[in-house]
Amino acid sequence: MRGQATRMQKIALPLGFGLLVVLLWEAMVRGLDIPLAILPAPSEIADRFAASTGTLWIDFVQTVIKGALTGMLIGTLTGFAVALLIDRSDFLRRGLLPVASFMAALPIVGVAPIMVMWFGFDWHSKAAVVAVMVFFPMLVNTLAGLGATDLMQRDLMRTYSATHVQSLIKLRLPAAMPFIFNGLKIATTLALIGAIVAEYFGSPTRGMGFRISTEVGRLGIDMVWAEIVVSAISGTVLYGLVALVERWVTFWHPSQR
Repeated sequence: MRGQATRMQKIALPLGFGLLVVLLWEAMVRGLDIPLAILPAPSEIADRFAASTGTLWIDFVQTVIKGALTGMLIGTLTGFAVALLIDRSDFLRRGLLPVASFMAALPIVGVAPIMVMWFGFDWHSKAAVVAVMVFFPMLVNTLAGLGATDLMQRDLMRTYSATHVQSLIKLRLPAAMPFIFNGLKIATTLALIGAIVAEYFGSPTRGMGFRISTEVGRLGIDMVWAEIVVSAISGTVLYGLVALVERWVTFWHPSQR
């Protein structure tokens, strides 16, 4: 009963605080008579959201499902695979890590136009931008996790004549899982940011970034906020799904107790 009450408090407190913020926002906009072009009230955003569900769904599919999720899948899998290669070879560690660090330092405003020129204006270029953005966090976190086991544990595996693959599967990958999931959590945030920003540099007539830039020019700020709400909900859901899978996979870790 005590644990259930604590869980309810963890849910109720953020919801209550969020509702208070929305109510204060509504009261401030109405009380100060702030124009729609500067800051719409939550009720106006909700009305626009309800009236534009079809458009918002098309933009969600284009940006989140096609661009962000595809790019995140490609980038995280590539970062994980490269981390396994680097961990196996000190030569690759010295050669590839500086290249990966260089890629992490590339500004998105410079990468996005190049990817649009290479892969076209559709979602493929946005997925490429996302893949570049999430590659380095996944690589670094996976390498940190693979090095998390101590020398005594590795010596014990050698004593049992374990091969590199057996040691990797039975010891090092399980120990690396909290680090890997940290990389995935970072990737969920970067993926949405990368996909939306990349759409500013070229996109078909759909997508969250395209819609935001278009509606800002038309002073349709309520629609801009509706897109922001969709983006925030999408990011929260993606992060929550990763956290749930992490809790199931790393139930043994102290952070999950």
